[in-house]
Amino acid sequence: MGAIRTPRGAWIEEGLKALAAGGPDAVRVETLAAALGVSKGGFYGYFRNRDALLAEMLDTWERAVADAVIEEVESGGGDARTKLDHLFTIAAGGERHPALGTAADLAVRDWARRDEAVAERLRRVDNRRMEYLRSLYRSFCPDEDDVEVRCLLTFSVRIAGHFLHVDHGGRSRGEVMALTRQWLLR
Repeated sequence: MGAIRTPRGAWIEEGLKALAAGGPDAVRVETLAAALGVSKGGFYGYFRNRDALLAEMLDTWERAVADAVIEEVESGGGDARTKLDHLFTIAAGGERHPALGTAADLAVRDWARRDEAVAERLRRVDNRRMEYLRSLYRSFCPDEDDVEVRCLLTFSVRIAGHFLHVDHGGRSRGEVMALTRQWLLR
């Protein structure tokens, strides 16, 4: 009986965890192999080199945060407000997959500051996410300015909320997020 090979997806998932924890420089074949409890030789059965892994990690991230999330929201049915509510729930529980967490999103954004190819991919992903938000908000907001403001606020809360360490006038962060969600859906 031959040795069981570590699945390709395990290398990508572990790479995304490393990216989220320390940026692209933290994605090292030796480190990933150690985290997976395998030798690094199996890596080369799937990937030409580290750059090939990084590209597949970005492909996985892009599919997970854009297409897969949109498909999940759409499959739940309902009107636009119901879909937005579902989307907010997915975003709040993003740690269920390494690509969906805020840490991975922030790591890709930081990486994009130094790599134009990553920046272009991030621009494409952000535009896809924003256009989906616009399509939902347009169904109950007739004013295009209102649509754009809601989209920007929704997206900004998702990304920048991680950086805010403020008191909320006696309210918990969860209470304020619930209020924000209610305001965006009205």
